[in-house]
Amino acid sequence: MQNQDNRRRLVVLGGGESGTGAAILGKDKGWDVFLSDAGTIPARYADTLRAEGIEFEQGGHSTERILGADLVVKSPGIPLTAPLIVALREKNVPIISEIEFAGRYTDAKMVCITGSNGKTTTTSLIYHILRHAGIDAGLAGNIGNSLALQVARDPHPIYVIELSSLQLDNMYDFKANIAVLLNITPDHLDRYDYKMQNYVNAKFRILQNMQPTDAFIYWQDDPVVSAQLRRISTEAAIYPFAEHREEDTAAYIDAEDNMIINTPVSSMSMPCADLALHGLHNLYNSMAAALSGCLLDIRRDDIREALSDFAGVEHRLEAVLTSADDVEWINDSKATNVNSCYYALQSMTRPTVLILGGKDKGNDYTEILPLVREKVTAIVAMGKDNAKILDFFGSHTDLPVYDTHSLDEAVARCRRSAAPGQTVLLSPCCASFDLFTSYEDRGRRFKDAVRALYSE
Repeated sequence: MQNQDNRRRLVVLGGGESGTGAAILGKDKGWDVFLSDAGTIPARYADTLRAEGIEFEQGGHSTERILGADLVVKSPGIPLTAPLIVALREKNVPIISEIEFAGRYTDAKMVCITGSNGKTTTTSLIYHILRHAGIDAGLAGNIGNSLALQVARDPHPIYVIELSSLQLDNMYDFKANIAVLLNITPDHLDRYDYKMQNYVNAKFRILQNMQPTDAFIYWQDDPVVSAQLRRISTEAAIYPFAEHREEDTAAYIDAEDNMIINTPVSSMSMPCADLALHGLHNLYNSMAAALSGCLLDIRRDDIREALSDFAGVEHRLEAVLTSADDVEWINDSKATNVNSCYYALQSMTRPTVLILGGKDKGNDYTEILPLVREKVTAIVAMGKDNAKILDFFGSHTDLPVYDTHSLDEAVARCRRSAAPGQTVLLSPCCASFDLFTSYEDRGRRFKDAVRALYSE
């Protein structure tokens, strides 16, 4: 049903970065836009919506008005089982993501990155390579300004986009020119009926609509990815990367510890010692980024220089400080699943006090148990409900496991537990929403608390 001036009705659900961007793009493209958020819209986005003259509500939904929409752009944080979403689907109202909506208004080249771990680092690396080479690129998805806002007000000929499974769920016609799939380990299972295959299927939506001229980059040694590729097919050209060379491997490490990249567009090599990021997981991230750079025909020297001077990503194995008594504090707040914590522990070179906890997403801590036994001296559980962590590690290790329910309590406990020459690692395995507004909020408050601890 059209409104009185025959403009199409766009409803945007969620007033965060993606929702506000979608609303602005909809306004610019002539839609009658209404934004609705069941919670409180952050002040900066509410101010933007007012300045743009976009009608919005917060603290609840006007259901009847929303059900009259011609199109709904949904925040990825809203589950498909939410009553309002169920009602919209029963009325056959199209529901799409902000990325899908933005993609309808641009013909820019899309480099899209997904995976359970390493997305932000790899996305940032590729973007850094492009910018270092002088290419006008946009950074979007889970980082940077929303794709919709950039398409509306700051367009670029190429975008580097980090995509979660939740964003991919409501993408249909959107197409990646280069798709990067890093790995798949259990995550967000609470959103997928606790069925791993549902989560795998969501990740593989990154391949939809790809053509022979497009490229699919993936980690060849990931068993879940390999199993899924035996079940499905893609028209895209494939470029697997791995630690060791196999017949069709496009990126690997040779016997002299050089990263080797081979594509029909460009090939290169680079000593692993020259990479800015260290650790096996970061080596994979660097290979995926270098493959993307070569396929985009970026000068090899630009790729090498960008990979050697990359400064890293906030909240991902971020050094906070080393105290006068030689206790190292590391912020890995972005580790919101077990596999991400595994990689963090794998890179630890000193005995470690590990902070775990938050909103559990169906975690199985068995994966990190060998590394915990090998490297961890104490576990500090930080969350509203730590029962699962206390029970698992209390039953499977001889380590002290402390129960804390605030950031300050956890940091104070870590200071008492960490001996000189040890590391305190915040790598929670869990989402942040029990005590914090986001993993960024958790990481920044952790850094502030640690610095305050040593300024007293």
